[in-house]
Amino acid sequence: MAVGGHIRNPIEWSADQLRAGNDAVNRAGSSLHHDDVDAASEPRIRRIAVDDLRDVLRKGVEDFGAYRTDVIFICLIYPLAGLVLARLAFGYDFLPLIFPLASGLALVGPIAAIWLYEMSRRREMGMEASWADALGVLRAPAFGAIFVLGLMLAGIFGLWLIAADAIYQVTLGPEQPASIGAFFSDVLTTAPGWAMIVLGCGVGFLFALVVLSISVVSFPLLLDRDVGLQTAITTSLRAVRENPQPMAAWGMIVAVALVLGSLPAFLGLIVIMPVLGHSTWHLYRKVVVRPGGETSGR
Repeated sequence: MAVGGHIRNPIEWSADQLRAGNDAVNRAGSSLHHDDVDAASEPRIRRIAVDDLRDVLRKGVEDFGAYRTDVIFICLIYPLAGLVLARLAFGYDFLPLIFPLASGLALVGPIAAIWLYEMSRRREMGMEASWADALGVLRAPAFGAIFVLGLMLAGIFGLWLIAADAIYQVTLGPEQPASIGAFFSDVLTTAPGWAMIVLGCGVGFLFALVVLSISVVSFPLLLDRDVGLQTAITTSLRAVRENPQPMAAWGMIVAVALVLGSLPAFLGLIVIMPVLGHSTWHLYRKVVVRPGGETSGR
């Protein structure tokens, strides 16, 4: 990257990122308490239709096509994380938790996608948008709120794993599976196994609904505008309340896409994750408007 005709070396670039990170930490406390948004400037919600999701996905695919090398670099962490989880499950008697671990990645997906939102934001503004430029999230005025919201989602993920283990204990447990084949046979051919499936899907749906409701536009909003955590979460909740059908359809699209992307050894997530991440930014742009009726933009 050149600055004033000078080509910056990796050491200089790394030093700049460390300074940006230090500045972000210093801003963390103030951004958490920055909730003095009055009624006149509070983010407003636009009602959309289910058909608008086609345009959202189209724009997400376009962003992926423009930056696929960079976003693939970022999203390699997802299949790698999935494979590590699978290794733990098959190697250390965590087999009953392999599906909760894989499906629970969707609960922390908005955290991983924060870099993708920034790339879409920068592309929209005509700015450079490489994986390195995506580190601009560290300079977001509301970075502290972003960090805390990420911790909240990680906590929800942990609660989901505790709930999934409890469901296993009261259905097929407490003994661990004798083998992979025996486990899947018990799950698919016995009444306790089907009880575990029904309970797990039901409880998992509730966890997913909570995450969707508090995060569907909150992370992009925190990147886009200098608001506090409370404002971001309440705006996300209002977006879901005002658009129940489109948001339900969006949640279904995300769930199905993540399942399909996880099937070939999680490798499909290299494409699925960036497309969903970029699309979420454009969903935010459709739903959240400024008080004057303009599309939000920092």
